[in-house]
Amino acid sequence: MEILKIIVFDLLASAPILVGVIALTGLILQKESVDKIISGTLKTIVGFLVFGVGSAAAVTALDSFQKLFADGFGLKGVLPLAEAVTALAQQQFGTTVSLVMLIGFVCNLLVAKFTPLKYIFLTGQHNLYLAALLTIMFKALGLSNTIIIIFGGIILGFCAALFPAIAQPYMRKVTGDDELAMGHYVTIGYALSGWIGSKVGTPENSTENLKLPKWLTMFKDYVVGVSITMIIFFYIAAIAAGKTSVETLSGGVNWLVYPLFQGLSFAAALYVIITGVRLFLGEIVNAFVGISEKLIPNAKPALDCPVVFPFAPTATVIGFLSAYIGGLVCMVIMGMLGSIVIIPVAVPYFFIGATAGVFGNATGGWKGCIAGSFVVGILIAVGPALIYPIMENIGLTGTSFPETDFNVVGLLIYYVGEFIKGLF
Repeated sequence: MEILKIIVFDLLASAPILVGVIALTGLILQKESVDKIISGTLKTIVGFLVFGVGSAAAVTALDSFQKLFADGFGLKGVLPLAEAVTALAQQQFGTTVSLVMLIGFVCNLLVAKFTPLKYIFLTGQHNLYLAALLTIMFKALGLSNTIIIIFGGIILGFCAALFPAIAQPYMRKVTGDDELAMGHYVTIGYALSGWIGSKVGTPENSTENLKLPKWLTMFKDYVVGVSITMIIFFYIAAIAAGKTSVETLSGGVNWLVYPLFQGLSFAAALYVIITGVRLFLGEIVNAFVGISEKLIPNAKPALDCPVVFPFAPTATVIGFLSAYIGGLVCMVIMGMLGSIVIIPVAVPYFFIGATAGVFGNATGGWKGCIAGSFVVGILIAVGPALIYPIMENIGLTGTSFPETDFNVVGLLIYYVGEFIKGLF
């Protein structure tokens, strides 16, 4: 019994060990060599530990920002970053999130095998974020871990096959064929951008006939984009809060220096989080890719959003700028209304806005690119504001999910769950 307790409570209850066991199992099933099995398992565990280090640093920076923003404006400033939310969820519900992700991977294969939704979702980090969202919503409903793992995994697997199908009609217009699918949970937004593009312009007037300044391309690097955005917003919050408030929070560090280092610290934390996620998911996804190729030979791979960038590079920059303007407009309106204020962070706005721009351009040229990404920029500000109060109720503060698909699924689960609970 003592040995069993050690295995169950000390080893398998540890999220890093659990995902290591998942990777180990997948590599063994693929009949990899011993050295690859050992290497893949250790990289998975170490990657998860790296993720935890970045999570702790991100939490510290988020707390500082929220305090300064609240002192300066009397409002809740929320940063929409799926990485940061997942980091918070991982600290509280790590094992549950990991098991939801594992069941979700398996369910995705089953849905693709036995239904017309022949899509294998290969953007591993987004499945991790969706697992965190599902765990958070079910926790907010007060459900047990067992129910969360079972139902969360089933929902994740279904979403992983369904959402790429939603964007596929417009994905075909972007790529010119039917070989690739979109594996990024903003497919509702991307499909909407494609539809808007078809109503406001024509694909003949493409963004690729326009020329833009080269310096705008620096936002493609998420470290640069996050650093610049966070430094600017930390200084805005610090100046609004005032010297006394900043130096009280900073422990004596000069009030004009503190915002600089906090902005850079958040960017560093995000870099560590993403590095850890890539390290441990790389092994797990590779294991599942091998299995899926044997089981479902005709399935389409759903890949991360940068896969569409080469089809319209100029549209990516215009889409980012248009979406970011939409986010700034929402920020001002939210501030005037005295509600939760969603701060437009460059990284999600670049990747989501850029992809929406490519979809809008594919159906409506430069007009579709601007209009479609602007609307998506508004959606990824409004959605996080709607779902944030639910997260706040279980102690997750300072950040929210910007992805449209996450917000739709999360709000549906929570309010349908509340309705069912009210019947009993």
